[in-house]
Amino acid sequence: MRRRRKTLLVVVIRRLLTCAICVIALLGFLTIHIYVAPLNRLPRLHLNKYTTTSRGGHIKYEKSITEQSSTRNLSRRETIESPSIFSNPKKSEIQNQILTSKHINNTHELSPPPFVTSPSSSKLNTTSGIADFDKLWKHPPNRNFVPCVNPNPTYISPLESRGYLLVHTNGGLNQMRAGICDMVAIARIINATLVVPELDKRSFWQDTSKFADVFDEDHFISTLSKDIRVIKKLPKGIDGLTKVVKHFKSYSGLIYYQKEIATMWDEYKVIRAAKSDSRLVNNGLPPDIQKLRCRACYEALRFSTKIRSMGQILVDRMRSYGLYISLHLRYEKDMLAFSGCNHGLSASEAAELRKIRKNTAYWKVKDIDGRVQRLKGNCPLTPKEVGILLTALGYAPNTPVYIAAGEIYGGESRLASLASRFSMLMSKEKLATKEELKPFMNHSTQMAALDYIVSVESDVFIPSYSGNMARAVEGHRRFLGHRKTISPDRKGIVRLIDKIGRGAEKDNKKVYERMIEIHKTRSCGAYNNTDKDHQGGEKDQLQEQKVWRDIVLRSLSTKIHYRTVSVRE
Repeated sequence: MRRRRKTLLVVVIRRLLTCAICVIALLGFLTIHIYVAPLNRLPRLHLNKYTTTSRGGHIKYEKSITEQSSTRNLSRRETIESPSIFSNPKKSEIQNQILTSKHINNTHELSPPPFVTSPSSSKLNTTSGIADFDKLWKHPPNRNFVPCVNPNPTYISPLESRGYLLVHTNGGLNQMRAGICDMVAIARIINATLVVPELDKRSFWQDTSKFADVFDEDHFISTLSKDIRVIKKLPKGIDGLTKVVKHFKSYSGLIYYQKEIATMWDEYKVIRAAKSDSRLVNNGLPPDIQKLRCRACYEALRFSTKIRSMGQILVDRMRSYGLYISLHLRYEKDMLAFSGCNHGLSASEAAELRKIRKNTAYWKVKDIDGRVQRLKGNCPLTPKEVGILLTALGYAPNTPVYIAAGEIYGGESRLASLASRFSMLMSKEKLATKEELKPFMNHSTQMAALDYIVSVESDVFIPSYSGNMARAVEGHRRFLGHRKTISPDRKGIVRLIDKIGRGAEKDNKKVYERMIEIHKTRSCGAYNNTDKDHQGGEKDQLQEQKVWRDIVLRSLSTKIHYRTVSVRE
């Protein structure tokens, strides 16, 4: 009897244990299924977030440690569905979300103009997995290359000035920026007091902007105070001083300025530099002079308050649509006229461009074969060619694309082929109201500055032509943390597209694969000189004029600083 009771007790205990195990297993099973669903609703992780801080409504670029990190969260607003048509959001729908020009200097616009139709709950799917996301958006590695612009310990304050250096800049925004940086370095070399440079008002653009309209004048003067003396204008009472207008030789080195220009102080007290573009050699200068150029470019030459504020508004509105590409579409009338590129244009359009080129005195080359230029890779990509490239690289049709450009030659009809592939084409004119842009209208330099800010802050920057703007933005993005920039192989792209046109290649997939292949090494990392290949086969003796970035290496190539120089397009 006692034995039966023991057996019964064991059976009961076994059953209780079995039930307990089943309950635990069931709870574990239910727990997994209950909490998986919420996890699926978490924001998708994204790579390489960088920060843009603002104070008092002013944009300020800052390098961020998270540029090297592996995640970036997308907010719901960053992932809303793109519109189904290529059109500007309705004015009536965005009036309550945009700022009037009276408030530009004080407030940031954090909400974008809403879409014409209500967004669905689906996400902006610009990638099809982590691997695709990395390929399209991830910034290239920095290889331990970082900016190095601080002066050496032996660097001394400016010596007593021997005279005044006046500068008349020439060219567009970024050509003038590079020229001003050169003149800052030259003023240091020849012991001059630099008078705030005069911006170009006579070139093709006919812009009347003054230095203070485009740049923060007081910041420029104070930032360089330990390098050179800068004044806003010549002091009174020096009219009787001897003056001279001098055309500095292009790409001149230290010896030229020390021996030929500095000795002019014995006769003159005011030297006026007639032009500023490419007056200083790119390479072979002392490290402290190169660093001074960098400080002038990336620290001293800060845009004016109104430009920084409006630029931040445009960045915020683009960012609200998600990760975006800034496309510098260099397809304006002046570029096409200068380069002689007329592919896809009508006979009347080509004739108009030839007339402009003939009547522009400072453009030396008049007779240009546009077909040869294009095959050499010397022409900007057309909107159609850019659209094919973006599609080939794998960017989805609903990817937000900011068009950083002036007036496209041929208007919106010329953009139709690009818009058919990418419906979400935006520009400053589409992101802002006429009232907001009114202070900048008819000032091409200031409008270009807005495009510059949006391009520097973009997730991916792609220029259709390697001109001054492209070089300046690429250099600035390197300086801020090697942000992804794709430098198109124009020569290779044209050849592949022409094969399709001739019927020699009917399989678009093969063409796309080939485009991906030739651009594997053209996503600029720590340093890729992408300008020597496929861009027209420049001769070795001309390479000095084609070098846009100076490199100064320190500590066994572990540190680097970049600068951007330019030649007239």
